[in-house]
Amino acid sequence: MGFTEEIKRRRTFAIISHPDAGKTTLTEKLLLFGGAIHVAGAVKSNKIKKTATSDFMEIEKQRGISVATSVMGFEYDGYKVNILDTPGHQDFAEDTFRTLTAVDSVIIVVDAAKGVEAQTRKLMEVCRMRNTPVIVFINKMDRPSKDPFELLDEVEEELKIKVQPLSWPIGNGTEFKGVYNLFEKNLYLFDPGKQVLEEGVSIEDFNDPVLNSIIGDDSAESAREELELVQGVYPDFEMDPYREASVAPVFFGSALNNFGVRELLHCFLQIAPTPQPSKAEERMVDAGEEKFTGFVFKIHANMDPNHRNRLAFLKICSGKFQRNTNYLHVRNGKNMKFSSPTAFMADKKSIIDEAYPGDIVGIPDTGNFKIGDTVTQGEKLHYKGLPSFSPELFRYIENDDPMKSKQLAKGIDQLMDEGVAQLFVSQFNGRKVIGTVGALQFEVIQYRLLHEYGASCRYEPINLHKACWIRSEDEKELADFKKRKVQYMAKDKSGRDVFMADSAYMLQMAQSNFKNIEFHFTSEF
Repeated sequence: MGFTEEIKRRRTFAIISHPDAGKTTLTEKLLLFGGAIHVAGAVKSNKIKKTATSDFMEIEKQRGISVATSVMGFEYDGYKVNILDTPGHQDFAEDTFRTLTAVDSVIIVVDAAKGVEAQTRKLMEVCRMRNTPVIVFINKMDRPSKDPFELLDEVEEELKIKVQPLSWPIGNGTEFKGVYNLFEKNLYLFDPGKQVLEEGVSIEDFNDPVLNSIIGDDSAESAREELELVQGVYPDFEMDPYREASVAPVFFGSALNNFGVRELLHCFLQIAPTPQPSKAEERMVDAGEEKFTGFVFKIHANMDPNHRNRLAFLKICSGKFQRNTNYLHVRNGKNMKFSSPTAFMADKKSIIDEAYPGDIVGIPDTGNFKIGDTVTQGEKLHYKGLPSFSPELFRYIENDDPMKSKQLAKGIDQLMDEGVAQLFVSQFNGRKVIGTVGALQFEVIQYRLLHEYGASCRYEPINLHKACWIRSEDEKELADFKKRKVQYMAKDKSGRDVFMADSAYMLQMAQSNFKNIEFHFTSEF
């Protein structure tokens, strides 16, 4: 297969949602279709020790939530599908924001009973900023849920995007009979006992009396009324508005019962965009260019707890990536060879010889990479869009075991490179401060330091409102500011100046008194 064909058959997307909407379950069912796994992890039951395939960190299995993005690839029907399953919990939103820079489209999972929730709105804003096409999957239709028209209105209003239903539910909860697929003109019947469904019944015209014999007179009548209304209200589906991110196709189903998932996958593969051009500071880079380029959007320490290994997740933007070939690490100006690049199936990895635009490759890392690093075939490019956000929660981190100070230092260093949280060193007293966007991250850090590095730490409270990066062309004013605010000054991991304000008022006063100093609330400036 030629280079262009390889690009055309790739689909790289993320699945995002509010916690508990069924995102990890949907990921798993898609993997079942791809033959990538043969038994679904019983995500719903804590009694069964098998957990979701994409949740492989110990803490994820205990809590039943995803805390790190997993990457999984599989072949299906001639397509190469790359799924990125993201954490839904808001405390890990930063990992999700960064992941969205590495995908070409997104599937948003919405709980049919709860509708659009806060975290979904936030993630949709990131998709909007990047013009990422989205498909909505309304999940858990086999449970009592909101009216489908109400759900569509809510998605339009809350996510600020026009919707286009491509399947329609017949009933809900205990009355849920199935879905009519408007894209394929097929009726799929719901049978909660079956894990894999038979083919749908082809019904070109829903006024066909066959519908009555299949689902009964009452259900057929109300389904006809609703479907006529759907066709009257929503225009026919067109590819361009979806790809321009102005319309979101909507599917209904139940991921847990594997219902509606195949239709979603089939339609997705036909309409979702192939790998798109990537924006570098210097220029736009087209996926079809011959020369290889890519960027690191995630670093994961200790994928295998028995070996202190780190993996850098590299998104390929253009050209063909080949094993054992010299590539330029742009930030440090060195040429590097990668002898064992890997492809993923959650925590299972296999070494690959080549990869194409849209693919995610794992590169074993001994500390050479940081999030946002660019790797190319020689051209000095810098890919944009991988910010760290200004943290809002802070604690001092202290060593709880003097015998393990080396392990603690190494653990903190590696976890911060991974982007779990941010480390600041106070210029006033030399103490280390951890800053996060969510409280749960403190627990995750403490847990992982102990279980992965054998280092125990304790936290001490610190009263801070916000940390922001500062810089100025006026060196005299900058020096004066640092001198006056010495007890609030810190350095981040890259050695940049950070101002740690203890109240909103203090930050406001600093901004109005020092006009020549820039205050930045993301690390990308």
